[in-house]
Amino acid sequence: MVNYDAALKLLLKGSARVAIHEVSGLTIARWMDGELPSVEQRHVDLLGESQDGRLLHIELQSANDPSMPLRMMEYGVKVARHHGRYPKQVVLYVGRARLRMASEFQANDEFLFRYRIVDIRDVDADLLLNSDGIGDNVLSVLTRLRNKRKAVRQIMSRIAELDEAGQSSVFEQLSMVAGLR
Repeated sequence: MVNYDAALKLLLKGSARVAIHEVSGLTIARWMDGELPSVEQRHVDLLGESQDGRLLHIELQSANDPSMPLRMMEYGVKVARHHGRYPKQVVLYVGRARLRMASEFQANDEFLFRYRIVDIRDVDADLLLNSDGIGDNVLSVLTRLRNKRKAVRQIMSRIAELDEAGQSSVFEQLSMVAGLR
């Protein structure tokens, strides 16, 4: 199975500032280690800190998972224990199938847990495609592009402007991400 997480993490942590802001409303000043120490060694996909000190946890999901609300709650508690504050949480859904995951967990009348789920197809394609960040440009292929061929040509043109190492890396990321569609 292809590891989409690695390519998506590189794009999001690299130059996809517009995409991060669109799905979370935050601008990340620095990315943090997503490892959450415990006996079971759980880690979150992305954990960032905004300039005003708020934490952002983004979980990348390429398939519908009925256990997602419990996972997100568990991750949030572990982040809070480790970092002393509870993060804003977003599931960024990049799968092909229609998004069917719940964005909340209600145990009874007294307990309700919520987080945000964003289907990347609902992110403004033009905003990402016209961004100065190559990561945003690449992520645009997962949105509802009006003209896919034109968009890919535009992205390839941007990749061609990079140095050789950058071209190779971003083209590999584009290839992997395009596999989600």
